[in-house]
Amino acid sequence: MTSPARLPLRRDTSNKVIAGVCSGIARRYGLSVGGLRLAFVLSCILPGPQFIAYLVLWVVMPADRGH
Repeated sequence: MTSPARLPLRRDTSNKVIAGVCSGIARRYGLSVGGLRLAFVLSCILPGPQFIAYLVLWVVMPADRGH
């Protein structure tokens, strides 16, 4: 059994709403983009560093340049 080729963790600039962080994570791990975005928005109700984590990922994750 061979494992499928994994895409690198990059911001998805072709399917972005703000910066493409959620869509890049969803694409990398095979998740639903809408579901991940909804989970992020709902998690913002809880206390924690969600916005800071998003901003850090925005800076750290490279953008995909060819898609």
